Amino acid sequence: CYDNTFANTCAECQQLIGHDSRELFYEDRHFHEGCFRCCRCQRSLADEPFTCQDSELLCNDCYCSAFSSQCSACGETVMPGSRKLEYGGQTWHEHCFLCSGCEQPLGSCSFVPDKGAHYCVPCYENKFAPRCARCSKTLTQGGVTYRDQPWHRECLVCTGCQTPLAGQQFTSRDDDPYCVACFGELFAPKCSSCKRPITGLGGGKYVSFEDRHWHHSCFSCARCSTSLVGQGFVPDGDQVLCQGCSQAGP
Repeated sequence: CYDNTFANTCAECQQLIGHDSRELFYEDRHFHEGCFRCCRCQRSLADEPFTCQDSELLCNDCYCSAFSSQCSACGETVMPGSRKLEYGGQTWHEHCFLCSGCEQPLGSCSFVPDKGAHYCVPCYENKFAPRCARCSKTLTQGGVTYRDQPWHRECLVCTGCQTPLAGQQFTSRDDDPYCVACFGELFAPKCSSCKRPITGLGGGKYVSFEDRHWHHSCFSCARCSTSLVGQGFVPDGDQVLCQGCSQAGP
């Protein structure tokens, strides 16, 4: 009479759980001890950890086999509740997700994927990032190209005055870069008229005669100032004259 009045019904076999039976319950459901088992392998769950999936009770082994992912590094199951990392549809144990360079755990650190491998930022820069032709340090962003080599913008400076050259016109001498001003002062021939350097940069044109040179704008008759560019002229000592002034005599 007691069992019929007060005993609970087993959720598995639908029979009363008598007063002389060991009763187990989970989430308002009651079970005989022998009925409280994994729905897949029928292993008793009375003294084992278990998981409930869509109202079905599963031992950890069956749950992991059916629902847990496998670590892409070691191939073992990533147990429910354990720390894991997911990226690109793959899963790793936290301690298995390592840098392909230094093999240190990446954890929550920034990393760079490359052809199936994963690198911490320092290892990726050391292995793949271009290096400045001057300081040999890696270029992580920006930079300029000079003679088919990468440079930090702050490293590409004039060999003479150390002025930054990125974004401005410059030239070189023996592979060393120079700004226009320094190149003109150090290496360019001087105009026989104005004595300023003749660089020829920026489309600047000049005239040469024997061992003398003139800017186009400076190449004119010493007497009448007529431009001699493309015209005949007569040298007169250190000067040049147009044919008319030459024929007029001193």
